[in-house]
Amino acid sequence: MLQRRNVVLSQMAKYGYLKPAIADSVKKLPIELNFQIEDHNSGRATYLREYLRNIMRRPEPDRNKYVQQASYDDALWQWQNDPLYGWCNKNKKPDGTNYDVYRDGLKIYTTLNSKMQQYAEEAVTEHLSKEVQPDFYHTAKYLKNPPFSDDLTRAQTDELLMTSLKQSERYYLMRARGYSEDSIMLAFNTPVRMKVFSWKGERDTVMTPLDSIKYYKYFIRSGFMVEEPSTGYVKAYVGGPDFRYFKWDAVTQQKRQVGSTIKPFLYTIAMQNGYSPCYEVEDIPRTFPVGDSIWRPKSSGNKAYWGKMVTLKWGLAQSENYISAWLMQQFSPAAVVDIMHKMGVRSFIDPVPSIFLGTSDVKLEEMVGAYGTFANKGVYVKPMYVTRIEDKNGNVISRFSSKIEEVLDDKTSYLMLNLLQGVVLTGSGQRMRREPYNLMNQIGGKTGTTQEQSDAWFMGITPNLVGGVWGGWEDRAIHFLTLGEGQGANIALPIFAIFLRKVYNDPQFGIMETDEFERPAGFNMELDCDRVKRESSRRDNPLKSRY
Repeated sequence: MLQRRNVVLSQMAKYGYLKPAIADSVKKLPIELNFQIEDHNSGRATYLREYLRNIMRRPEPDRNKYVQQASYDDALWQWQNDPLYGWCNKNKKPDGTNYDVYRDGLKIYTTLNSKMQQYAEEAVTEHLSKEVQPDFYHTAKYLKNPPFSDDLTRAQTDELLMTSLKQSERYYLMRARGYSEDSIMLAFNTPVRMKVFSWKGERDTVMTPLDSIKYYKYFIRSGFMVEEPSTGYVKAYVGGPDFRYFKWDAVTQQKRQVGSTIKPFLYTIAMQNGYSPCYEVEDIPRTFPVGDSIWRPKSSGNKAYWGKMVTLKWGLAQSENYISAWLMQQFSPAAVVDIMHKMGVRSFIDPVPSIFLGTSDVKLEEMVGAYGTFANKGVYVKPMYVTRIEDKNGNVISRFSSKIEEVLDDKTSYLMLNLLQGVVLTGSGQRMRREPYNLMNQIGGKTGTTQEQSDAWFMGITPNLVGGVWGGWEDRAIHFLTLGEGQGANIALPIFAIFLRKVYNDPQFGIMETDEFERPAGFNMELDCDRVKRESSRRDNPLKSRY
């Protein structure tokens, strides 16, 4: 290599491209290389690359190969409705054979923005490694059987570990090679040298494979996706902390309980039916008949407001269950399910009165697409990952377009934007306005926290970017002990805030910080609730503010 380099330098000097003295000087220098082969485990957007690789190679669904009917139905729907799903098996080369994503030199153009992807990955790493993970290590010191919650028995935690063991690649390969269960367990309990993940980089160590399973359960996971609402173009996609060690994709592969991020769908129905954000409701307990018993949801708000009249805007900003329960009494659970499905949520949502607590499992991808409807004047756009595919010669062989559907009128979506901005201005999303983020532009959002702080969410909306963050652990039995530590405002919201701060500090994106949500033509509803209340008082009807 050195000799060849020097021949090239001599030729460059001979033909006048380089001065002879410079060529002679450079020839005396050693060759220093920092050559790194980029594979599927390294580089930017590893989770999205793996997602595309998998779905493009999917075969046409065969019912006999699916254990669950729901899984088959989902695959069939994607085969029929998503041109990217199974693309290699739907399209033929000129010779009549299917395309091979590995060998045919395809050029796949994604919707990602490389800088936004970088900022999203940095945001996840910075917040989890510097804030959440150290806090959880501190919490784990006081647990009886860390990292699991104290409300589990030792037998239950052992069962969780064994479940993970049997889902591991090592177990799968040993079973495929015919090893007995005793031999497999012996291997899992024998110390070996290995590289493991740490927030400070890879670490060489010696431990048993079983201990490594427990080691990884300590780590907080997160999924983060950002889209452009007008096109559905996904600008950033982070499926987890590090694809090399955490293969599970929290954006498209995982479904988790969404908590209070489901509440805006209930409020959407109210806005469709003529309610104003300033409509007032008494903040008192509500009851629902459930079979032969009565269900009364607990308050999630400030006791100082119990029994007082509060606005719907306040109810969503504070995520108060009493107000959501009142809305649930006005509308049916089926109506909530219907609006969610229209806004792109395909996961099963149980149509029960407690629907507004967000106990149903939904994909992060679905939630981002649904919230994008609010920012896009009521038009749902399915999240889009690829714009076109070219063959090895640069010929375009497939183009992809956005799938859109008008779900809400622009006035309803604008009212929802007002409600969601209230969350950031005065409610559970206020942290975005404070140090170190200082995000003073137009932002809407909704936090979500599930029972026992097992899942933390934040959905954020700006005029041109909509993002969703989920944070939690591999098992729901691993979580923070207090709401303050484990809530969406603490685990998930900062990731979106860090991302936005990085985006707005970048000169090429800085102008986005001044963009505002567009007010619909002819919209004249008063959204300043203090002014509405004063005007209502003058009309001797202080409780009514419905338009």
